[in-house]
Amino acid sequence: MRKIIVCTFLTLDGVMQAPGGPDEDTQSGFEYGGWQKPVSDDEVGAAIAGWYEVSDAMLLGRKTYEIFASYWPTADPDNPFTHRMNSMHKYVASRTLTSVEWQNSTLLEGDIVDAVRQLKASDGGDINVVGSGDLAQTLIRHGLVDEYRLTIHPVIIGTGKRLFADGAIPTALEPVSVSTTKGGTIVGVYRPNGKPSYDSY
Repeated sequence: MRKIIVCTFLTLDGVMQAPGGPDEDTQSGFEYGGWQKPVSDDEVGAAIAGWYEVSDAMLLGRKTYEIFASYWPTADPDNPFTHRMNSMHKYVASRTLTSVEWQNSTLLEGDIVDAVRQLKASDGGDINVVGSGDLAQTLIRHGLVDEYRLTIHPVIIGTGKRLFADGAIPTALEPVSVSTTKGGTIVGVYRPNGKPSYDSY
């Protein structure tokens, strides 16, 4: 069984919107795009690179796919990440795209929940869900996420799309590994572990 792994960059207050640049995602008037780079460091980059080395494919929503497809095919070939991003398989969830042109991309057909269940049951390695907030929330609601790999950065934005939005299903998490970089970013890997328990002090 292949694992579905949500890989997401978050602010300290849980915002995942537009970490990579001012124009990445301005939906709902979001004005704080590009918040990640000023608070990132080499250790964050090494952790993220490691997440891709042990995965076989990416699962992307339309917006993230279009952002990546407009950048990586012509990115610096001397960047080792360029080859990795272009060569690994991409599965794309979209209700509006009719084709996908980026190398090694496949447009998923039919109901996305059924399609992801079939992917999980297919042969191959783990699949990273990168960005793709709406898609990630759909997978969370249907219990299809096997692991979260999160970088939680030392910045508060106060508004924007959140990975765990209102209505998220209460879930206990088992920490697999948690560390803090020299720049103060928390790099955490967690697995769903049933329902939370409740008690009183």
